[in-house]
Amino acid sequence: MRLLNRLSPKLITLTVSMILMVSVTIILTSSKNAFAVEAKPSANGFAIALIGQYKALNNALQNNPFKRQLVLKSSESPDALKGEIYVVLDYPFEEVNSAINNPDHWCDALILHVNVKYCRAAHSNAGTVLDINLGKKYEQPLAETYDTKFNYENITTAANYFSVEMKADEGPLSTKDYRIWVEATPINNKQTFLHFTYAYSFGLTGRLAMNAYLATLGKNKVGFSIASMQANGEPNYIQGVRGVVERNTMRYYLAIDAYLATFKNPVDEQFEKRLEYWFESTQQYATQLHEVEKADYLSMKRNEAERQHVNK
Repeated sequence: MRLLNRLSPKLITLTVSMILMVSVTIILTSSKNAFAVEAKPSANGFAIALIGQYKALNNALQNNPFKRQLVLKSSESPDALKGEIYVVLDYPFEEVNSAINNPDHWCDALILHVNVKYCRAAHSNAGTVLDINLGKKYEQPLAETYDTKFNYENITTAANYFSVEMKADEGPLSTKDYRIWVEATPINNKQTFLHFTYAYSFGLTGRLAMNAYLATLGKNKVGFSIASMQANGEPNYIQGVRGVVERNTMRYYLAIDAYLATFKNPVDEQFEKRLEYWFESTQQYATQLHEVEKADYLSMKRNEAERQHVNK
């Protein structure tokens, strides 16, 4: 108190102000750090959330028309589409992590998709980019396909969870904001729960192109969701743009599944077995996914696989 009496009022005011500034800084810093922790959950938090999804979907995983523990969802907004698959894989988490959580493996899986005509991973200090060409369901010169770049990012990797993301700003026919998201966590020592998302947005040109496709080549094509039931008990499957995204989501998932199924085969046998596996898997859902005959598919993909070893 004697010391304060000796200080001038001006100096006392300045000292108090400095103390208040330090206090406010400490409070703000603490709040910021608390928010940062809350905004970035741990891998264990993500794993718990994904297991929560598994438990919530348990009935649908056990009872569905896919003949496997799989749930497919889709959604449509005025300018975007999204398809999601939740599936129980009969592989241990360590095996799924080793196979999928690696950018160098993705092109070997993605090339199985009938519309993927080329795929190569390029690594640099800036990150990893998957150079992917998308095209039609028959053989094409690369010049006639659409070249797009997917930025690959390992989001999280832990002993009980991993997630990877692939994003592209632009796609064919004014489509944009492509996003492929994969996350997985173990259920037990022999099974893994995987969540796969495929989504993109589109502008006016994309909407017009999609409408033209749905009015012609895609007129009678259907997705997997049931829109209604017929009097004889047969389902009426969803059509339109949600049917499109559901078919593509399933094709991409089946590419992942084919890669996993052949991951432990001798290296010189893997590719042919993947082709066989992917095609036969699509024929389980021929109503939605049959596009080409097997001989044509095998010939096309063998040629496209050879092309992947050559720089464009």
